[in-house]
Amino acid sequence: MNTTSTAGRPDRTGPRPPAARARWAWLTLGTAAHLLAVGGRWDVAAAAWIFPVLLLRFARTGRVWSGALWLWLANTAAAVGWLVESALFSPFVLAGAVGLAALLTLPYLLDRLLVGRVRPWAALLVFPASVAAAEFLITLLSPFGTAYGSQAATQVDVLPLLQLVSVTGSYGIGFLLAWCATAVNALWEAASWRAARRTVVTCASVVLAVVLAGGARLAFCPPDGPTVRIAAVTADAALIRAQKAAYARATGGRADLVAHPPPGLRPAQRAVLDSLLAATRREAAAGAKIVVWPEQGVRVLAADESATIAAARAAARSSRVYLEVGLGVQTAQPPAYGRNEALLVDPGGTVRWTYQKAHPIPGSETFVPGDGRVPTAATPYGRLANVICYDADFPGMMRVPADIMLVPSHDWAEYGRAHTRKAALRAVEAGYALVRPDAEGVTAAFDDQGRVLASTDYFTTDRQATVAYVPVHGTTTVYDRIGDGFAWLCLAAVGALLAAGATAGRRPAAPTRSAG
Repeated sequence: MNTTSTAGRPDRTGPRPPAARARWAWLTLGTAAHLLAVGGRWDVAAAAWIFPVLLLRFARTGRVWSGALWLWLANTAAAVGWLVESALFSPFVLAGAVGLAALLTLPYLLDRLLVGRVRPWAALLVFPASVAAAEFLITLLSPFGTAYGSQAATQVDVLPLLQLVSVTGSYGIGFLLAWCATAVNALWEAASWRAARRTVVTCASVVLAVVLAGGARLAFCPPDGPTVRIAAVTADAALIRAQKAAYARATGGRADLVAHPPPGLRPAQRAVLDSLLAATRREAAAGAKIVVWPEQGVRVLAADESATIAAARAAARSSRVYLEVGLGVQTAQPPAYGRNEALLVDPGGTVRWTYQKAHPIPGSETFVPGDGRVPTAATPYGRLANVICYDADFPGMMRVPADIMLVPSHDWAEYGRAHTRKAALRAVEAGYALVRPDAEGVTAAFDDQGRVLASTDYFTTDRQATVAYVPVHGTTTVYDRIGDGFAWLCLAAVGALLAAGATAGRRPAAPTRSAG
């Protein structure tokens, strides 16, 4: 209620809004922290816990729609920052980033609209359920998968916390981060510790329980049993550079490349193939039972494809290894002008599968995608499975009955390390070991709990071979059994909260302490 002072001015007895300078400070600091929590090469795990607190504070203390616009700009700045640090900038990808930023702004808007209209216990769920639902919708509706927008990617080095994804998928971590932001804001808004104590203690207890359970899983249930020696190899870097130079001499279009290859292209391609075959024989002689080449480790013209596969089969047969061949085939047929595929050859020289990449990189790759059916093969070293590079950013296709997942990849200097680190999420979710050879990035092998078994940076290592002793038996996870049940539950919760908010009257707002 307003009263009138002796000077005739209205005297507001209710809580004063925060000073404008404080609100802009929260927005600025929150955006800066968000730039360090985007799933890129400059991530700081702690920043992912900080930025939602500050941006949620900004959202709750100003006008609804102008605040949402500023938060959209903040999320866009973070998305563009990720594009820049990952060297992914293009008009198509930029448009996609702006769209994803809008989707990631919705949880703040829903929180601002619904918190005062639903019961207090339900208000605590609005922001975390909306964050998890938004991350899930990105994987369902956008061509980017979990490449951007998943906060779990910022926590891949925090192994006790990472174990949560074996139950909830990556969305559980986003939920937990957002719930903590809600609890901190409840404390920030409360008139006393007593008013927010239950909310804060409950949230802190759940986070502690998740971390302790994850730590116990790491300590008491490590992968046990036999291992297999796997070698991931690339061609000599000098030969790869020579092949690139040969491609650069092409003067026509992609169809002309096949009909009239530039001088020196075929010899350069053959030199790369010979280097990989030699590396395969070397690693087999050293004890490797499985050898993996990177994505498009060998690039050939369509006319040379059969001879290339025959050479790989002969190498697998003579060395008695399982050989995963990454093959890029150039054809004259538009619009793809080629295929991006991987073949598994067994020690008898038999091709066990030919898999075509299902998810081209948006705005970059033009080949016709495969059907997305992940192949598996039973071997003496467990069930092997295979996807290619960007396919692993789509959790739905990665839930397959396997013990070892092979992910031949081809990144670049600015993105290789971050992209490989994200692959650990799929290993923990699905309960298999994962081997990811990267032609121009970071090659790594992970066990089913996300531990790094071996790692090699292409740009800092002379000899391009990574050897890991990989468990041959995976495990069955809760996520493997229930799939995206947690994410669907969060999506349903958002719908229920929207319905409740639409039918309820405005509840009294919680007291807000002055920032002035």
